[in-house]
Amino acid sequence: MSNFKNIPSIDLADFISGDSKLKSEFVKNLGRAYEEIGFVAIKNHGLSDLLCKDLYSQVQSFFELTVEQKKKYEIKGSGGQRGYVSFGKEHAKNRNEGDLKEFWHFGQTVLDNDPIKSQYPQNVKVTELENFNKVGEQVYQKLELAGKEMLRAIALYLNLDENYFDAKIHNGNSILRPIHYPPITSEPKNAVRAAEHEDINLITLLMGASADGLQVMAKNGDWISVTALPDQIVVNVGDMLQRLTNNKLKSTTHRVVNPPKEKWGTSRFSIPYFLHPRAEISLDCLDSCISEDNPKHYEEITAGAYLDQRIKELGLK
Repeated sequence: MSNFKNIPSIDLADFISGDSKLKSEFVKNLGRAYEEIGFVAIKNHGLSDLLCKDLYSQVQSFFELTVEQKKKYEIKGSGGQRGYVSFGKEHAKNRNEGDLKEFWHFGQTVLDNDPIKSQYPQNVKVTELENFNKVGEQVYQKLELAGKEMLRAIALYLNLDENYFDAKIHNGNSILRPIHYPPITSEPKNAVRAAEHEDINLITLLMGASADGLQVMAKNGDWISVTALPDQIVVNVGDMLQRLTNNKLKSTTHRVVNPPKEKWGTSRFSIPYFLHPRAEISLDCLDSCISEDNPKHYEEITAGAYLDQRIKELGLK
């Protein structure tokens, strides 16, 4: 166990080491963590300290721009899929209070001749910050690679072919979302930085946040605080993977709570990477995850239709 307080820590280098014993140990530990808590901490994920610091500094500079400057990058009618989403716009499913956050979306850059390119809006270029887009794209690509390896391990755990997910996530609709939780200036009525929710996607890779606040719900309903270690990222199961595995792997409920009053004056930054498959991929439960003890819990739906449904529930469409 690591300082993640109840979140197991494993080393991605073991999985890609070429050593079959280390690899199968990684797969077993990962699967156990995902069945029990749905969250795991990963070392050696391929993101350098330098690149992380670089992105954090770019992101901080962006959110320090004036409201007028940031609003230029808010694209009307796009469901917030690219560019800027202003403070309080998004709320958790089944809640009306907007979360106390503003954020940015970097999306997929299609580099081959894949016709899927026509489905994606262009990434939005920030003119005030020369390196903002370049650094965002570099981090996106690194996390996409780490996510691909994680899904290979998950495939093996589910007794699927190791490359089962590769084609399904190639040029997938993944999102890198730098989030700014601004200082809290007055007593929030019911709003929190991010109300309890589950992620929509297959898996989420979360770069260490700049301050505490992330909590995950344990099986017994207790909230466990998660503090990221500098050299690790947290990777959790999303609803799409829970659906695919017919609830075998858990999409854990988590939230970002407001800090104690003496820390209200501080900002919090957090950068999750939401790994999505391609829109046409079916999320129908895997046959291997359906049994007498675990009958099929979900109707078939495509990843694209499911995402659309969920974006509406979040108040972004």
